[in-house]
Amino acid sequence: MLSPTEYDQLDGLGMAALVASGQLTAAELCRAAIARAEAVNPQINAIILPLFEQAQGRATAGLPTGPFGGVPFLLKDFGAAYAGVPQTAGSRALRHYVPTEDAELVRRWQAAGVNILGKTSTPEFALLAVTEPALYGACRNPWNLGHTPGGSSGGSAAAVAAGIVPVAGAGDGGGSIRIPAACCGLFGLKPSRGRVPTGPEQGEKWQGAAVEHVLTRSVRDSAAMLDATQGADVGAPYFLPGSARPYLEEVSREPGRLRIAFTLDHPLGRPLHPECATAVRDAAHLLASLGHDVAEVALPFDGRAVSAAFLMLYFGETGASIASLAAVLGRPTRPADVEPTTWLLGLLGRTYSAADFAAARHTWNDHARRMGRFHQTYDLLLTPTLATPPVRIGELQPKPFEQKLLRVVNTFGLGGLIRRSGLVEKLAEQSLEKTPYTQLANLTGQPAMSVPLHWTADGLPCGVQLIARLGAEDVLFRLAGQLEQARPWFNRRPANLMP
Repeated sequence: MLSPTEYDQLDGLGMAALVASGQLTAAELCRAAIARAEAVNPQINAIILPLFEQAQGRATAGLPTGPFGGVPFLLKDFGAAYAGVPQTAGSRALRHYVPTEDAELVRRWQAAGVNILGKTSTPEFALLAVTEPALYGACRNPWNLGHTPGGSSGGSAAAVAAGIVPVAGAGDGGGSIRIPAACCGLFGLKPSRGRVPTGPEQGEKWQGAAVEHVLTRSVRDSAAMLDATQGADVGAPYFLPGSARPYLEEVSREPGRLRIAFTLDHPLGRPLHPECATAVRDAAHLLASLGHDVAEVALPFDGRAVSAAFLMLYFGETGASIASLAAVLGRPTRPADVEPTTWLLGLLGRTYSAADFAAARHTWNDHARRMGRFHQTYDLLLTPTLATPPVRIGELQPKPFEQKLLRVVNTFGLGGLIRRSGLVEKLAEQSLEKTPYTQLANLTGQPAMSVPLHWTADGLPCGVQLIARLGAEDVLFRLAGQLEQARPWFNRRPANLMP
């Protein structure tokens, strides 16, 4: 039997190598993962749908001999459809929804050899930067159980950080890979738009802003998984040329002398938490010591314009999601079917016009061109991933008076009135105040990564973000590999979990 310590010291590729060489079996790995999950999941509430018996059966019967052959894996309960298994998206309205077909990405993950142990928690419809769905309760950060693991891939991040699995599925429509990576001390890369398949049912997710990948402890696991999943599927609306060599090889290659700009400007003009500023300055010093050309610059994009364009998408897609529930429920969707904040977002989505939405999309294109020009001078942009360390559980939930207001607005359908009052803009800025750096790459389609280089004085992770030009995941992986060697984080583990 693999001991907990031995299991914890392996990344996904390390596990697969032992299985391939006959030193371990997939069944032994599966048992170790289940034992770890049973020990720590009650504390962090990351896995909301265990599939342990099925995983044990697959491990015994035999799994594909791919790069992750036999490796325990978890799916986020949003986006990556898994045939025959409930997909609630964190919503009570979808408690009984069961997809009948695997997503193409899930097929590719399985072809790579992973063994799916279950599904992880996400906020309702993956809408928030914290993972506290009413349906399942709060998911907690392994580094400090009183704090959030981030969102919307918070359950996956918590499970990886807690050592249940080395790799877990995640999705990023506004930072939902990078935010939980920063909160949980993990490596999280959002691939370029079009790099990873979205089929067979969807041509693009969130108008192309959302992309799925994984959360990992090691850089090489993320690279190898992107090698296994990249490439257009049938009917894909985008096509990106592949890299010159496998991403896994890029991790061990020298990145060369990169031109890296960093900024400490808050996109919404708010104060930046001192720990986040320290994280960026420290990363800038480290990069300079590694031979890169590093310069501080003013924020190279219009933070308020990006936030406004993102919120238009946010409201509109929420409204569309709520409307689509009618087909699942067999009746019109009602306020009681979803959480009050979700219903309000949907109401707001219906108060804007097609012209409003088109104007917001123009902002996406404007900023894609703006960042293209920026990358003629600089290879990478370094920012904080978050404007604050992980917040406390419940900190971003509506206050009692806000809950009363939500009930009135939702009961009487007063979305238009709320919008005209100016309250939307105020609430919107408050909601993005702590996460203002990640949405840009979703709108422009650029690849971006959060790297765990800093921990706060009280022991909470605080990641930094690096954004590259469209299609330049190879540059990010080369630099991430160098940073991982210079400032190792793999063996830095939370001490807050029992046993």
